Amino acid sequence: MTAAVLTVSDGVRAGTREDASGDTLEELLSDEGFDVVRRVVSDDAALITGAIQELVEAGALLVLTTGGTGFAPRDVTPEATLSAIDRGAPGIAEAIRADAIARTPHALLSRGVAGLLGRSLIVNLPGSPGGCRDGFAVIRPALRHGLELAAGDTATPHRQT
Repeated sequence: MTAAVLTVSDGVRAGTREDASGDTLEELLSDEGFDVVRRVVSDDAALITGAIQELVEAGALLVLTTGGTGFAPRDVTPEATLSAIDRGAPGIAEAIRADAIARTPHALLSRGVAGLLGRSLIVNLPGSPGGCRDGFAVIRPALRHGLELAAGDTATPHRQT
């Protein structure tokens, strides 16, 4: 199963910053058995939307973005993601924020979203390795089940609480 890591960062794109968050997500996804592809784009809504669409068209069933979810003027990842997705999955973003608030009050400033583009899940994560690690830990227990359901696997029972 293919997953994509989309790093949104002017600095990483320009080569002036290391992609520590992308490296973290690649490692976490690889540990879960995903084949991982990577992409880096600048903080530009059209580029972000286009990259999400291209990664999904290339076969990624999961796209994790990192960066561009805060209050800075160039933080446009949530808006670009909303332009790309067909259906929202607000519970994912809410759970990530709720978990993060226990660690830092700055989690209130996260505007990340999640949703589905066709049969692929797109999730915005913060632009820090710790935020990515913590956010992935939140979605990990339900991730495979959600991807199976999104793919239309009729043999997958709905696991409600």
